[in-house]
Amino acid sequence: MKTPVNTFKQALYARQTQIGLWLGLTSAYSAEICALAGFDWLLVDGEHAPNNLSSIQAHLQTIAAYPGNHAIARVPVGDTVIIKQYLDLGVQTLLVPMVDTAEQAAQIVQAMRYPQDDGHGGVRGMAGARASRWGHYTNYAKEANEQVCLLVQAESQMALDNLDAIVNTPGVDGVFIGPADLSASMGYVGNSNHPVVQAAIEDAIARILKAGKAPGILTPDEKLAQHYIDLGAVFVAVGLDTQILMRHTTALAGRFKGGPAAPTTTGKVY
Repeated sequence: MKTPVNTFKQALYARQTQIGLWLGLTSAYSAEICALAGFDWLLVDGEHAPNNLSSIQAHLQTIAAYPGNHAIARVPVGDTVIIKQYLDLGVQTLLVPMVDTAEQAAQIVQAMRYPQDDGHGGVRGMAGARASRWGHYTNYAKEANEQVCLLVQAESQMALDNLDAIVNTPGVDGVFIGPADLSASMGYVGNSNHPVVQAAIEDAIARILKAGKAPGILTPDEKLAQHYIDLGAVFVAVGLDTQILMRHTTALAGRFKGGPAAPTTTGKVY
């Protein structure tokens, strides 16, 4: 059996807009509902959600049952061991938070890749486990490097200062701009819609595109999401399962009990 092609990675380089949803709930049951919705990708969050390797594996198995959905996982930190574990589960595309320098990006690229016969490649430990379907993908160790996709998060002023070097690091396929942490780093805590922050985001999208890589972002504000798409953002998450559940349950209860309106989610992002 041949190692599956990473169609999400192909779409990024073809600049085909990919619309996604953030999964913060740890239930594969709710993930299945989201997998039926028709998004291009679903991100299983291992940084700000209480997911572990077992729950992430359950998410992967559930999402895989519904063609058209590409499962991405966010690791809690860009650690070589953690990256290896996520890849061994069979995640093809990883999102790595808090990447501030090209040196960090290069180390993560190495962690994502197996060594190769020509002496190149990376430092990923040789196993494969579920990723190789326990050896059924017979040439996995030599095919995997082409199919893994690395998305790094630029979410600080330092990352923006180093963005050109980060995005031009070989092996980095896309850069996700984290509006919430970025706005805090710039001195606008809780105000990612501030004009200064938005100007920085727009400039970052342009710089990432200029380097031939894919910009990405998350916002539940539909008008703002369309604005980012119009600017050229290639992978855009347009909602979070936790916020959708919070917003609609609160609004429903409020309509019958006369309680407060659901809190706005505009600008409330990672």
